[in-house]
Amino acid sequence: MKKTAIITGGAGGIGFGTAKQLVADGFNIAIFDIKDQSSFLDNIVQLDMAGSDTMYYNGNIANVEDCYSFVEKVIEKYGKIDVLVNNSGVAPKVRADILDTTEESIDYVFDINVKGTFFMTQAVARRMIEQNDGIIINISSISAYVSSVNRPEYCMSKSAISMMTVLFADRLAAYGIRVYEIRPGVIRTNMTAPVAEKYDRMIAEGVFPIDRWGYPDDVAKAVSAFACCSFPYSTGEVINVDGGFHLRKL
Repeated sequence: MKKTAIITGGAGGIGFGTAKQLVADGFNIAIFDIKDQSSFLDNIVQLDMAGSDTMYYNGNIANVEDCYSFVEKVIEKYGKIDVLVNNSGVAPKVRADILDTTEESIDYVFDINVKGTFFMTQAVARRMIEQNDGIIINISSISAYVSSVNRPEYCMSKSAISMMTVLFADRLAAYGIRVYEIRPGVIRTNMTAPVAEKYDRMIAEGVFPIDRWGYPDDVAKAVSAFACCSFPYSTGEVINVDGGFHLRKL
């Protein structure tokens, strides 16, 4: 019986790169995304042709009922959830100095990045406890520990994902469920496109030991290592996919 992986925000970018990798690893894919399915149809066909019996659910992760409904539909279709990849996330609509950050922007980012991820994880974890196994992989960011004073809501939300990893890893270990975190650095996606010139300059200046952009495939390979049980005696672990940015140098 094929394993099943849920990927939130799987319609594009890191999420779709991860979907393609996990299909190659032998998983069926259940995608949760706010984008209309018609805009993603070609990608679904691509996943199915690669061997997945793909499920697509159009929902808003900030809506807890959407999360609960989706998880039940995944169970109805596949009978089990083997892997959850928490990839959904947004940046603030406007980059503003921390002294000008609005309540609206805090609510927007936290509702999706933190609240949505939390309740999706909670819903899946309850099912995994019944199974007595499972793997949860949280996609956070180097912004979990790197200050960007023009997008504080994003940094704080990613820091919260790091603590969420620790909390669920602690709570679920007794049930054979392992929880991991991946911290991407500068990955070429639609989210980073508006500031591509800034990152091009940083790469040229040697800020990143591996002097190139990261790509969704780079993150997907790390997800694959966790999803395919390469670390059976580890939980709460973090993989940095950041070109070595996290290294401290003198």
